[in-house]
Amino acid sequence: MTRGGRRLAVVGGDEREQEIARLAARDGFVVTAYGFPWPEGGIEGARLAADAAEALRGAHFALFPIPGIASDGSLFAPAAPSPVVPTVELLRELASGAHLFLGVADERLRAAAAETGVTLHEYEDDVELMLERGPAIVEGALAAAIARTRVTIHASRVAVVGFGTIGSLLARSLVLLGAHVTVAARNPVQRAAARTLGADAVPLESLVELAPRLAMLFSTVPAPVVGRAVLERLPRGSLVVDLAAPPGGVDLDAARALGLEALWARGLGRRAPVTVGASQWRGVRRRIHAIDEEEEARGEG
Repeated sequence: MTRGGRRLAVVGGDEREQEIARLAARDGFVVTAYGFPWPEGGIEGARLAADAAEALRGAHFALFPIPGIASDGSLFAPAAPSPVVPTVELLRELASGAHLFLGVADERLRAAAAETGVTLHEYEDDVELMLERGPAIVEGALAAAIARTRVTIHASRVAVVGFGTIGSLLARSLVLLGAHVTVAARNPVQRAAARTLGADAVPLESLVELAPRLAMLFSTVPAPVVGRAVLERLPRGSLVVDLAAPPGGVDLDAARALGLEALWARGLGRRAPVTVGASQWRGVRRRIHAIDEEEEARGEG
């Protein structure tokens, strides 16, 4: 799909956004970028802006990173010298009727988008996209477990909290590696599905009773579900990995204070940035194509 002259701003992110910018430029978009690590030699067809405002200026489409917005309202933008907060003033840099794609917005961004007429497209719950990037996240989680523990995954007692797209892929991989896996989930259908994979399954409130037997706990729920009541019952030195987008699901400060090996594994999709970046761009490009078709049908193209 060639979109000659259509402008795309890619703001924030990591090596995955490098690949997205490269593919978007290859597909004919005029790409401006800011806030992610810029590769030596640049990206053919893409231009690095001096700041977020310059990157967004006049863009028809903007892409913010999947990792959720931090509590201060800032984007995940590790290469930016100061926090990038998508305020009303910043969104006004976009072209009239612009579309903004990101994993999930917070209320401040939703309000800013409504005030400026920017249409938000949140794809954190896009199952197709999450399945495509899921294997890289699972591989990253397993790598973190291997690097930060002194036991094998095989034969260890492991809990997976949540059984959505990532939770189900992770539980399946852990079962195949020989772990004794228990899935903790509120939804009885999800618990039944977990059992078909060879895992045990318990209601979320039973996690407290399960905790003393665990060597590892992985949480995939983006809400505070693993608090001190659970953490203080885990064996000292147990691994706790929070795989959820902000605000996360684990009280990591409490976990560390209790002597646990605690990690917020944000951005694990960057383990395979070429693969994951390509899958994200396919998903965004599909949505842009649908927007174009809708606008053409209304005679706006």
